[in-house]
Amino acid sequence: MSVVAVLGTQWGDEGKGKIVDYLAQQAEAVVRYGGGSNAGHTVAVNNQEYKLRLMPSGILFKGTLCVVGNGVAFNPKDMLAEMDAMIEKGVDVSGVRISNRAHVVLPYHNLLDGLMEEAKGDAKVGTTKNGIGPCYEDRDSRIGIRVCDFIDEEEFAKRLKENLELKNKVLVKLYGVEPLDYDTLLKEYQGYARRLKPYVCDTIALIQDEIKAGHKILCEGAQATMLDIDYGTYPYCTASHPVSGGITVGAGIAPRQIDKVFGVVKAYCSRVGEGPFPTEQLNEIGDTLREAGHEYGTVTGRPRRIGWLDAFVVRYAGLISGIDYMAITRLDILDGLEEIKMCVGYKYKGEVINEIPASLKVLAEVEPVYETFKGWMTPISGIRKYEDLPVEARNYLERLAEVTGIPLGIVSVGPNRDQTIVVVDDAF
Repeated sequence: MSVVAVLGTQWGDEGKGKIVDYLAQQAEAVVRYGGGSNAGHTVAVNNQEYKLRLMPSGILFKGTLCVVGNGVAFNPKDMLAEMDAMIEKGVDVSGVRISNRAHVVLPYHNLLDGLMEEAKGDAKVGTTKNGIGPCYEDRDSRIGIRVCDFIDEEEFAKRLKENLELKNKVLVKLYGVEPLDYDTLLKEYQGYARRLKPYVCDTIALIQDEIKAGHKILCEGAQATMLDIDYGTYPYCTASHPVSGGITVGAGIAPRQIDKVFGVVKAYCSRVGEGPFPTEQLNEIGDTLREAGHEYGTVTGRPRRIGWLDAFVVRYAGLISGIDYMAITRLDILDGLEEIKMCVGYKYKGEVINEIPASLKVLAEVEPVYETFKGWMTPISGIRKYEDLPVEARNYLERLAEVTGIPLGIVSVGPNRDQTIVVVDDAF
């Protein structure tokens, strides 16, 4: 038995797709356990990019099971578009399995997501308007439609009618927009259901069978620790649990079955949407890193906010998720900087604090405690051994390991699969 998890330690967009793709070379199954089509992974293989939203990153390996777990907010339209795009590129999608317990994102979720965000005005959260929050709201209100209902034509027709009556009242009376048409929606989504039905199964039983067979399972997180609904910068966060505890709830894997956790750490920080961001650089440094790293949303295209690496946040992520190793990404983006800073702690009202504040008012007022490092000022994308990295790069990474208390496991020096330095060969 070997279950390995890969999750984000910052505000998302750390390059988890690249790390999952790399580790998936050894896995028999890759499991997506949370989030929805609001999250995007970009994987580069042989200089060809694959932009994945709902599809687990193991899809590029023929014969690998790609499981969409019950914790995923599942948008059937988006999934089919992604599958069709993969097929066009010659990728085999026969290994896809979709949980019959996952909740379905329907058009009224997307519509309400956008309307609610607009109604908040200056208090907006920065949602991608992909309907994820409203889908989870319906789940928690016990009116959600699960995939098992979705593929049952009679049950779906009944449940959709009930829900649409409720949602149309909100759309018309509260927001003053046109109601959604039941017959049009039913016909469209029954067509999606027929296409997807062969891929649907009880993924909990499937995963447990894989574990019992001694197969290697890779669990793929979406978003990241600081976007977790409980542990992140609430309410400027996602509606699910990207931390390692989300695996148990979102995939049906018991805590004691998780053998190893990799925390993906981008060599600087970025975030999308609103909310406090202590190390944000609203200056030339931020602009330079954004352009060098092409820091624009995979799903939305929005420019990301950029900041120095916050090792204090990574330490926090390590404590919550029991991270065994860090997988460092985008180190090469720092190649051209003469000077690099790392936040190693926070001060609040002149006093050093030992925790990430729950209060956003406090978090917005903290002062990052920085350490400054000399840049290496040379390209590193061709390096394949850790000891061959410039001493300045190793100093930066080794100080990060000291501050976070998490060992280095992987260092990525470029987007392609082969641009990966394995520091500790101990994944599976």
